[in-house]
Amino acid sequence: MKQGLIFILLTALFAAAQNSPDASVSETKIMALENAWGQAEKLDDSKALNTLLDDSLVYIRYDGSLWSKAQYLASLNDRSSHEEQAVNENMTAHVYGDTVLVTGIYRVKGVEKGKPYSRRERFIDTWVQRKGIQRKGEWTCVASQVTLISH
Repeated sequence: MKQGLIFILLTALFAAAQNSPDASVSETKIMALENAWGQAEKLDDSKALNTLLDDSLVYIRYDGSLWSKAQYLASLNDRSSHEEQAVNENMTAHVYGDTVLVTGIYRVKGVEKGKPYSRRERFIDTWVQRKGIQRKGEWTCVASQVTLISH
């Protein structure tokens, strides 16, 4: 009985150790993509965002509204709105095979519909690794939800 338990524990530890490098690589890639997203948004770079975000993106904004990828990208063309500062903080990646959930805080400052704003938002983004022939192995964000944090 004791040997069986030790074998099970060693097997579990071995499996976890083998998964750690892959998880670490995935975490590093996704964190870089999260930061690229923030910079692309700040620079109104819809071309970069188009490659990061899946066509079926589900985006729930801080005000509770639900946007598609097209609506999100179109918002970048609104000249009465722009970001002056965007910073990700306290990001944590949670790896589940070919899916990664990222939680964190997004500090953003800018102008929306002509009115200045400064917000802190808690977010959760869902990234999946593509399986199809085209762009196989690339990561894409399929869902994002943001909640306003009161000051």
